[in-house]
Amino acid sequence: MTPAPDAPTAAVTVVGLGADGWAGLPDASRTALREAEVLIGGPRQLDLLPPECTGRRVAWPSPLRPAVPGLLAAHAGRRIAVLASGDPMFYGIGRALAEETGALRVLPHPSSVSYAAARLGWPLEDVEVVTLVGRPAARLAAALHDGRRLLVLSADATTPAEVAALLRDRGFGPSRMRVLEQLGGDRERTTDEVTADDWPAERPLGDPLNIVAVECRRAPGALRLGAVPGLPDEAYEHDGQLTKRHVRAATLGVLAPAPGELLWDIGGGSGSIAVEWMRTHPSCRAVTVERDPARAERITRNADRLGVPGLRVVTGAAPAVLAELPPPDAVFVGGGLTAPGLLDACWAALPGGGRLVANTVTLESEALLADAHRRHGGELVRLAVAHAVPVGGFTGWRQAMPVTQWAVRKMLDTSSGHSSGADR
Repeated sequence: MTPAPDAPTAAVTVVGLGADGWAGLPDASRTALREAEVLIGGPRQLDLLPPECTGRRVAWPSPLRPAVPGLLAAHAGRRIAVLASGDPMFYGIGRALAEETGALRVLPHPSSVSYAAARLGWPLEDVEVVTLVGRPAARLAAALHDGRRLLVLSADATTPAEVAALLRDRGFGPSRMRVLEQLGGDRERTTDEVTADDWPAERPLGDPLNIVAVECRRAPGALRLGAVPGLPDEAYEHDGQLTKRHVRAATLGVLAPAPGELLWDIGGGSGSIAVEWMRTHPSCRAVTVERDPARAERITRNADRLGVPGLRVVTGAAPAVLAELPPPDAVFVGGGLTAPGLLDACWAALPGGGRLVANTVTLESEALLADAHRRHGGELVRLAVAHAVPVGGFTGWRQAMPVTQWAVRKMLDTSSGHSSGADR
């Protein structure tokens, strides 16, 4: 058998450390740290290394991510070892380093999530992990479903109290919580189980290195929010400018969000389309454009409450503000269709394969959609919804205003490499 060629020597080695420090490292990790000429890490991690690690010690500055290219460049040509907590490729510094250098060697340590699942007896594949390190606590709301188990990566010692407060506010006060500290170290500790409702307001702060384990329980009478588009209308704060539940579900079905994609939501209103686009997957992104400042603020509140605080809200009129936005994968136009040049600007911004969906209830805007359909193809649909309501002592149907929807997918002209035509 021919031996495999030697792998190229990595310029940077990333070593995962646990709370047990040097004592918990395997031989390969210890050797990498002893041989490193430069040791980069947080002050706490650097303090865990013994004197036999003689490389120059460099503490990460704050903010960390923008400093990565400069630090690597400053020590180019030297053997660099970067210290990370647990598994560097799981919400760790490994991602940023991999984006900056192709020569990366990773020596992982069991992550705190693995330790937590082992201590709790929770199968890890059935657990959702949510990180609040450098992220707002509001993003946890999107993961709240009755019966689900969550492991929350804490930013510091104040995170458990933030989690408890959010659970109470979102109707999940009966959820059971435990805090696991210093996992894998000599000072490991797991708190007693307590519900979010019973979390003491004056509870003393614990260790900053912790994970919060949550078993979700929805309070009786709390609004149930599903995992697919079509949330109840009452989930939103609005002034009447809201794409109603059944039309919203149909619209998101045609927009067809996929992980990592970016949506432009033009004429945001209450932000419901953008919010539910982002709730389909944690990596989905959206920008909503709303010219009314009061509505723009309302969109921000809805996004925060429904677990997608990363929704970007642009206050301004389309199409004027569209040139400032990153290219979209899909565009939804829910308002402002009669603004001169809006549809053409949205179409021009779409790359090949991008989707455009526009809804309207007025005859004037419907005429614009019919013309766009004639020019670009796609599909025109009339959506009609009726609700059963009391009629005297009987029951009858009350018809909502019908919605005309144009949906189109822009095709890529493979012969020229340019976008052309539409998928009918």
